Amino acid sequence: MWTGSPDAPPTARIAMLAPSLQPSERRVADAIAGDIEASIERTAQEVADLVGVGRATVIRTAQSLGYDGYPQLRVALTREVAIGVPVAGDAADETMVGTLRGAFDRFAARLGNTVSAVTEESLEQFVGVLDDAPRLLVAANGLSSPLGLDLAMRLVSAGRPAEYLPDTLGQQIAATQLGPGSACLVLTGSGANRASIDVMTAARASGATVLAITYFPRSAAAALADIALVVAPIEGSFRDELVHTSRAALMLFTESVVGLLVARRGARAQAAQSATLAVISGSISEHSAG
Repeated sequence: MWTGSPDAPPTARIAMLAPSLQPSERRVADAIAGDIEASIERTAQEVADLVGVGRATVIRTAQSLGYDGYPQLRVALTREVAIGVPVAGDAADETMVGTLRGAFDRFAARLGNTVSAVTEESLEQFVGVLDDAPRLLVAANGLSSPLGLDLAMRLVSAGRPAEYLPDTLGQQIAATQLGPGSACLVLTGSGANRASIDVMTAARASGATVLAITYFPRSAAAALADIALVVAPIEGSFRDELVHTSRAALMLFTESVVGLLVARRGARAQAAQSATLAVISGSISEHSAG
């Protein structure tokens, strides 16, 4: 069942929940996401006939997405279309520049959905742990690895010391030594990376608070975390996410979370950022002089 913000649009819910749906429910969800306009006009029985499942499966799919039934899902789809969800099949310039612009336009159109699953309570708790934990380990593997390093550097520049180890075994060893009061923040788009799950398990066993940022609310990472922030993937379906494996939404989200931490820390963060800028300025001057 959907546990995120009630304002999250249907396509964002489908993208985040698809991996945890039953195969028949996923077929229904993919059919709806693939043709939103038609789905608004179809009854539950018509969707069932189209996909080749029973009417009860369509209703169960709507409920898994957090709606009372299919009529409520149709209303939510209508609302999403009304506010400008990009519809499959939009005409596009087929030149390389046109294709590039189209990709950016689709990204921009879906960007508002990125935080649709985040609640105020979970975000406040998450940032609070980042601020208060005396020791923080940042872990990320696979395609999320560059984001882990970037996040750790941003936290340090904001005056929030953070550890990041690129080696997966090193991450797990460090996690075993965290202890109560410390925190482990794991970035994992899929929420199922084995190395990241091992780090989270080790951190929990040490007594540390485990934080996660992931795309999928029913993933192993979300289940293991004390506080999980779920970011809606930019791609409109689970299949698209598997094919394109974009981490753009995670990158933007983590940068914004650091911004919230900076605002919370106030003068402490500003002093740290000033010191960081002084180092950068000195480095540029020295390099220019050489």
